[in-house]
Amino acid sequence: MPESIVIGIDIAKQTFDAALGVSGRIKTFANDDVGFDTLLANLAGQAVDLIVMEATGGLESNLACALQAAGFAVAVINPRQARDFAKAMGYLAKTDRIDAKALAELAQGLACSPERDRFVTALPTPEQQALQALVARRRQPVAMQVAERQRLSVSHAAARKSIKAMIMAIRTQLDEVETELAKHIETHHADLALRLSSVRGIGPTTVATSIAEVPELGQLSRREMSALIGLAPFNRDSGQMRGKRAIFGGRGQVRRGLYMAALAAIRFNAVIKQFYDRLVAAGKPKKVAIVACMRKLLTILNAMVRTGKAWDDSLHTA
Repeated sequence: MPESIVIGIDIAKQTFDAALGVSGRIKTFANDDVGFDTLLANLAGQAVDLIVMEATGGLESNLACALQAAGFAVAVINPRQARDFAKAMGYLAKTDRIDAKALAELAQGLACSPERDRFVTALPTPEQQALQALVARRRQPVAMQVAERQRLSVSHAAARKSIKAMIMAIRTQLDEVETELAKHIETHHADLALRLSSVRGIGPTTVATSIAEVPELGQLSRREMSALIGLAPFNRDSGQMRGKRAIFGGRGQVRRGLYMAALAAIRFNAVIKQFYDRLVAAGKPKKVAIVACMRKLLTILNAMVRTGKAWDDSLHTA
Protein backbone atom coordinates (compact mmCIF):
# COMPACT_ATOMS: atom_id res chain seq x y z
CA MET A 1 0.00 0.00 0.00
CA PRO A 2 1.49 3.39 -1.01
CA GLU A 3 2.46 5.84 1.71
CA SER A 4 -0.14 8.56 2.24
CA ILE A 5 0.69 12.11 1.17
CA VAL A 6 -0.80 15.55 1.64
CA ILE A 7 -1.24 18.16 -1.08
CA GLY A 8 -1.21 21.95 -1.07
CA ILE A 9 -2.76 23.85 -3.97
CA ASP A 10 -2.35 27.56 -4.72
CA ILE A 11 -4.94 28.77 -7.21
CA ALA A 12 -4.79 31.65 -9.70
CA LYS A 13 -7.25 32.64 -12.41
CA GLN A 14 -5.63 30.74 -15.27
CA THR A 15 -3.52 28.11 -13.47
CA PHE A 16 -2.94 26.43 -10.13
CA ASP A 17 0.22 25.05 -8.52
CA ALA A 18 0.02 21.75 -6.63
CA ALA A 19 2.67 20.58 -4.17
CA LEU A 20 2.39 16.77 -4.28
CA GLY A 21 3.59 16.05 -0.76
CA VAL A 22 5.59 18.14 1.69
CA SER A 23 8.87 17.33 -0.04
CA GLY A 24 7.40 16.32 -3.37
CA ARG A 25 7.28 17.97 -6.75
CA ILE A 26 5.38 21.18 -7.41
CA LYS A 27 3.47 21.08 -10.69
CA THR A 28 1.49 23.71 -12.54
CA PHE A 29 -1.87 22.87 -14.12
CA ALA A 30 -4.45 24.82 -16.10
CA ASN A 31 -7.39 25.97 -13.99
CA ASP A 32 -9.96 24.27 -16.22
CA ASP A 33 -11.45 20.83 -16.79
CA VAL A 34 -8.35 19.65 -18.66
CA GLY A 35 -6.12 20.73 -15.78
CA PHE A 36 -8.42 19.03 -13.27
CA ASP A 37 -8.27 15.76 -15.21
CA THR A 38 -4.48 16.01 -15.45
CA LEU A 39 -4.17 16.48 -11.69
CA LEU A 40 -6.50 13.55 -11.03
CA ALA A 41 -4.39 11.41 -13.34
CA ASN A 42 -1.28 12.39 -11.33
CA LEU A 43 -3.06 11.38 -8.12
CA ALA A 44 -4.28 8.04 -9.44
CA GLY A 45 -2.99 5.19 -7.31
CA GLN A 46 -1.73 7.49 -4.54
CA ALA A 47 -3.09 7.53 -0.99
CA VAL A 48 -3.95 11.18 -0.42
CA ASP A 49 -4.71 12.01 3.20
CA LEU A 50 -5.73 15.66 2.79
CA ILE A 51 -5.74 18.41 0.17
CA VAL A 52 -5.60 22.04 1.34
CA MET A 53 -6.31 25.12 -0.75
CA GLU A 54 -7.22 28.73 -0.05
CA ALA A 55 -10.58 30.37 -0.58
CA THR A 56 -9.81 32.59 -3.57
CA GLY A 57 -12.99 34.44 -4.41
CA GLY A 58 -14.61 31.41 -6.01
CA LEU A 59 -11.67 30.45 -8.24
CA GLU A 60 -11.19 27.36 -6.09
CA SER A 61 -14.79 26.11 -6.25
CA ASN A 62 -14.69 24.02 -9.42
CA LEU A 63 -11.40 22.32 -8.53
CA ALA A 64 -12.56 21.62 -4.96
CA CYS A 65 -15.78 20.04 -6.25
CA ALA A 66 -13.89 17.96 -8.83
CA LEU A 67 -11.50 16.63 -6.17
CA GLN A 68 -14.31 15.95 -3.71
CA ALA A 69 -16.32 14.15 -6.37
CA ALA A 70 -13.27 11.95 -6.97
CA GLY A 71 -13.31 10.98 -3.29
CA PHE A 72 -10.55 13.19 -1.88
CA ALA A 73 -10.79 15.06 1.44
CA VAL A 74 -10.47 18.79 0.70
CA ALA A 75 -10.05 21.65 3.18
CA VAL A 76 -10.68 25.18 1.88
CA ILE A 77 -9.18 27.60 4.39
CA ASN A 78 -9.08 31.33 4.97
CA PRO A 79 -6.19 32.98 3.04
CA ARG A 80 -5.18 34.96 6.13
CA GLN A 81 -4.68 31.75 8.08
CA ALA A 82 -2.58 30.32 5.25
CA ARG A 83 -0.41 33.44 5.08
CA ASP A 84 0.06 33.55 8.85
CA PHE A 85 1.17 29.91 8.79
CA ALA A 86 3.61 30.58 5.93
CA LYS A 87 5.20 33.47 7.85
CA ALA A 88 5.44 31.33 10.98
CA MET A 89 7.30 28.71 8.93
CA GLY A 90 9.75 31.34 7.67
CA TYR A 91 8.34 31.85 4.18
CA LEU A 92 8.68 35.62 3.97
CA ALA A 93 8.70 35.69 0.17
CA LYS A 94 5.43 35.01 -1.62
CA THR A 95 5.10 33.17 -4.93
CA ASP A 96 2.58 30.63 -6.17
CA ARG A 97 5.05 27.76 -5.74
CA ILE A 98 6.04 28.88 -2.23
CA ASP A 99 2.37 29.19 -1.28
CA ALA A 100 1.65 25.70 -2.59
CA LYS A 101 4.53 24.24 -0.56
CA ALA A 102 3.40 26.11 2.58
CA LEU A 103 -0.15 24.83 2.08
CA ALA A 104 1.18 21.26 1.83
CA GLU A 105 2.98 21.72 5.15
CA LEU A 106 -0.21 23.13 6.65
CA ALA A 107 -2.09 20.12 5.28
CA GLN A 108 0.38 17.82 7.04
CA GLY A 109 -0.33 19.54 10.35
CA LEU A 110 -4.10 19.45 9.87
CA ALA A 111 -4.00 15.79 8.82
CA CYS A 112 -2.38 14.89 12.15
CA SER A 113 -4.79 17.02 14.17
CA PRO A 114 -7.52 15.26 16.18
CA GLU A 115 -9.89 17.87 14.75
CA ARG A 116 -8.96 17.11 11.14
CA ASP A 117 -12.54 16.42 10.06
CA ARG A 118 -13.64 19.87 11.21
CA PHE A 119 -11.54 21.41 8.43
CA VAL A 120 -12.71 19.13 5.64
CA THR A 121 -15.19 20.94 3.42
CA ALA A 122 -18.45 19.14 2.70
CA LEU A 123 -19.23 18.52 -0.97
CA PRO A 124 -22.10 20.84 -1.93
CA THR A 125 -24.93 19.40 -3.97
CA PRO A 126 -25.67 20.94 -7.40
CA GLU A 127 -28.70 22.63 -5.82
CA GLN A 128 -26.52 24.17 -3.08
CA GLN A 129 -23.98 25.36 -5.63
CA ALA A 130 -26.74 27.04 -7.65
CA LEU A 131 -28.16 28.67 -4.51
CA GLN A 132 -24.72 29.94 -3.46
CA ALA A 133 -24.26 31.45 -6.93
CA LEU A 134 -27.65 33.18 -6.80
CA VAL A 135 -27.06 34.56 -3.31
CA ALA A 136 -23.63 35.86 -4.34
CA ARG A 137 -25.09 37.35 -7.52
CA ARG A 138 -27.81 39.16 -5.57
CA ARG A 139 -25.18 40.90 -3.43
CA GLN A 140 -23.54 42.40 -6.53
CA PRO A 141 -26.47 44.49 -7.89
CA VAL A 142 -27.33 45.47 -4.30
CA ALA A 143 -23.84 46.92 -3.90
CA MET A 144 -24.09 48.62 -7.32
CA GLN A 145 -27.45 50.12 -6.39
CA VAL A 146 -26.09 51.56 -3.15
CA ALA A 147 -23.13 53.08 -5.02
CA GLU A 148 -25.36 54.68 -7.68
CA ARG A 149 -27.70 56.14 -5.06
CA GLN A 150 -24.75 57.67 -3.26
CA ARG A 151 -23.54 59.20 -6.53
CA LEU A 152 -27.03 60.55 -7.21
CA SER A 153 -27.09 62.45 -3.93
CA VAL A 154 -23.96 64.48 -4.82
CA SER A 155 -24.14 64.48 -8.63
CA HIS A 156 -24.45 67.43 -10.99
CA ALA A 157 -27.85 67.90 -12.65
CA ALA A 158 -26.31 66.97 -16.02
CA ALA A 159 -25.44 63.47 -14.77
CA ARG A 160 -28.60 62.65 -12.84
CA LYS A 161 -30.58 61.32 -15.80
CA SER A 162 -27.90 58.73 -16.53
CA ILE A 163 -27.60 57.71 -12.87
CA LYS A 164 -31.37 57.34 -12.48
CA ALA A 165 -31.50 55.17 -15.62
CA MET A 166 -28.73 53.00 -14.20
CA ILE A 167 -30.56 52.64 -10.88
CA MET A 168 -33.71 51.51 -12.72
CA ALA A 169 -31.72 48.98 -14.78
CA ILE A 170 -30.05 47.61 -11.65
CA ARG A 171 -33.42 47.38 -9.90
CA THR A 172 -34.79 45.37 -12.83
CA GLN A 173 -31.87 42.94 -12.70
CA LEU A 174 -32.18 42.68 -8.92
CA ASP A 175 -35.88 41.84 -9.20
CA GLU A 176 -35.09 39.10 -11.71
CA VAL A 177 -32.37 37.58 -9.49
CA GLU A 178 -34.62 37.69 -6.43
CA THR A 179 -37.45 36.04 -8.36
CA GLU A 180 -35.11 33.27 -9.53
CA LEU A 181 -33.72 32.93 -5.99
CA ALA A 182 -37.19 32.58 -4.47
CA LYS A 183 -38.16 30.03 -7.12
CA HIS A 184 -35.02 27.98 -6.45
CA ILE A 185 -35.64 27.95 -2.70
CA GLU A 186 -39.30 27.01 -3.19
CA THR A 187 -38.29 24.13 -5.46
CA HIS A 188 -35.35 22.70 -3.51
CA HIS A 189 -35.42 24.04 0.07
CA ALA A 190 -39.07 24.86 0.79
CA ASP A 191 -39.35 22.99 4.11
CA LEU A 192 -36.13 24.39 5.53
CA ALA A 193 -36.94 27.93 4.38
CA LEU A 194 -40.41 27.73 5.96
CA ARG A 195 -38.89 26.55 9.24
CA LEU A 196 -36.28 29.32 9.38
CA SER A 197 -38.70 32.07 8.37
CA SER A 198 -41.00 31.12 11.25
CA VAL A 199 -38.64 33.12 13.51
CA ARG A 200 -39.82 36.73 13.71
CA GLY A 201 -36.95 38.90 12.49
CA ILE A 202 -35.59 36.37 10.00
CA GLY A 203 -36.47 37.60 6.51
CA PRO A 204 -36.07 36.07 3.03
CA THR A 205 -32.54 37.41 2.55
CA THR A 206 -31.30 35.93 5.84
CA VAL A 207 -33.07 32.65 5.05
CA ALA A 208 -31.42 32.40 1.62
CA THR A 209 -27.99 33.35 2.99
CA SER A 210 -28.26 30.85 5.85
CA ILE A 211 -29.22 27.95 3.59
CA ALA A 212 -26.56 28.80 0.99
CA GLU A 213 -23.64 29.81 3.20
CA VAL A 214 -24.19 27.61 6.28
CA PRO A 215 -24.86 24.04 5.13
CA GLU A 216 -23.54 22.97 8.56
CA LEU A 217 -26.72 24.24 10.27
CA GLY A 218 -28.06 21.54 12.56
CA GLN A 219 -24.83 19.49 12.44
CA LEU A 220 -22.65 21.40 14.91
CA SER A 221 -22.96 22.38 18.55
CA ARG A 222 -23.95 25.93 19.41
CA ARG A 223 -20.36 26.81 20.36
CA GLU A 224 -18.94 25.34 17.15
CA MET A 225 -21.57 27.16 15.10
CA SER A 226 -20.83 30.49 16.80
CA ALA A 227 -17.11 30.07 16.11
CA LEU A 228 -17.79 29.08 12.50
CA ILE A 229 -19.77 32.25 11.77
CA GLY A 230 -17.46 34.48 13.83
CA LEU A 231 -19.79 35.24 16.74
CA ALA A 232 -17.82 33.54 19.51
CA PRO A 233 -15.95 36.00 21.77
CA PHE A 234 -12.29 35.05 21.98
CA ASN A 235 -10.02 35.67 24.96
CA ARG A 236 -7.11 38.12 24.72
CA ASP A 237 -5.19 37.26 27.90
CA SER A 238 -1.48 37.18 28.63
CA GLY A 239 0.05 36.72 32.06
CA GLN A 240 -1.77 39.01 34.49
CA MET A 241 -3.37 40.99 31.68
CA ARG A 242 -7.01 40.27 30.87
CA GLY A 243 -7.88 41.75 27.51
CA LYS A 244 -11.26 42.70 26.14
CA ARG A 245 -13.08 39.80 24.51
CA ALA A 246 -13.88 40.28 20.84
CA ILE A 247 -15.37 38.44 17.89
CA PHE A 248 -13.53 38.12 14.59
CA GLY A 249 -13.11 35.87 11.58
CA GLY A 250 -15.83 33.51 10.42
CA ARG A 251 -18.30 33.99 7.58
CA GLY A 252 -18.79 37.70 7.17
CA GLN A 253 -21.78 37.61 4.84
CA VAL A 254 -23.74 35.42 7.26
CA ARG A 255 -22.74 37.61 10.19
CA ARG A 256 -23.92 40.75 8.40
CA GLY A 257 -27.26 39.10 7.64
CA LEU A 258 -27.67 38.06 11.27
CA TYR A 259 -26.92 41.63 12.37
CA MET A 260 -29.84 42.99 10.36
CA ALA A 261 -32.02 40.10 11.54
CA ALA A 262 -31.10 40.84 15.18
CA LEU A 263 -32.06 44.51 14.80
CA ALA A 264 -35.47 43.45 13.45
CA ALA A 265 -35.90 40.76 16.10
CA ILE A 266 -35.12 43.21 18.91
CA ARG A 267 -38.14 45.20 17.74
CA PHE A 268 -40.60 42.49 16.74
CA ASN A 269 -39.56 39.24 18.47
CA ALA A 270 -40.61 39.27 22.13
CA VAL A 271 -38.05 36.62 23.12
CA ILE A 272 -35.08 38.45 21.57
CA LYS A 273 -36.34 41.82 22.79
CA GLN A 274 -36.58 40.54 26.36
CA PHE A 275 -33.09 39.06 26.09
CA TYR A 276 -31.68 42.35 24.72
CA ASP A 277 -33.41 44.48 27.36
CA ARG A 278 -32.09 42.23 30.13
CA LEU A 279 -28.50 42.57 28.89
CA VAL A 280 -28.75 46.35 28.56
CA ALA A 281 -30.31 46.63 32.02
CA ALA A 282 -27.38 44.61 33.38
CA GLY A 283 -25.00 47.27 32.04
CA LYS A 284 -23.86 45.61 28.81
CA PRO A 285 -23.02 48.02 25.96
CA LYS A 286 -25.70 48.02 23.28
CA LYS A 287 -23.33 46.69 20.64
CA VAL A 288 -22.40 43.76 22.90
CA ALA A 289 -26.09 43.10 23.52
CA ILE A 290 -26.80 43.08 19.77
CA VAL A 291 -23.99 40.58 19.14
CA ALA A 292 -25.38 38.40 21.92
CA CYS A 293 -28.79 38.53 20.20
CA MET A 294 -27.16 37.51 16.92
CA ARG A 295 -25.57 34.56 18.68
CA LYS A 296 -28.88 33.61 20.30
CA LEU A 297 -30.67 33.76 16.94
CA LEU A 298 -27.99 31.55 15.38
CA THR A 299 -28.31 29.07 18.25
CA ILE A 300 -32.08 28.95 17.81
CA LEU A 301 -31.80 28.43 14.04
CA ASN A 302 -29.23 25.69 14.56
CA ALA A 303 -31.48 23.89 17.05
CA MET A 304 -34.53 24.23 14.78
CA VAL A 305 -32.71 22.65 11.86
CA ARG A 306 -31.31 19.86 14.06
CA THR A 307 -34.71 19.00 15.56
CA GLY A 308 -36.77 19.66 12.44
CA LYS A 309 -39.13 21.94 14.37
CA ALA A 310 -40.39 25.44 13.60
CA TRP A 311 -40.40 28.35 16.06
CA ASP A 312 -42.39 27.63 19.22
CA ASP A 313 -43.02 30.47 21.70
CA SER A 314 -43.61 27.99 24.52
CA LEU A 315 -39.99 26.81 24.32
CA HIS A 316 -38.71 30.29 25.13
CA THR A 317 -41.00 31.41 27.93
CA ALA A 318 -39.41 31.47 31.35
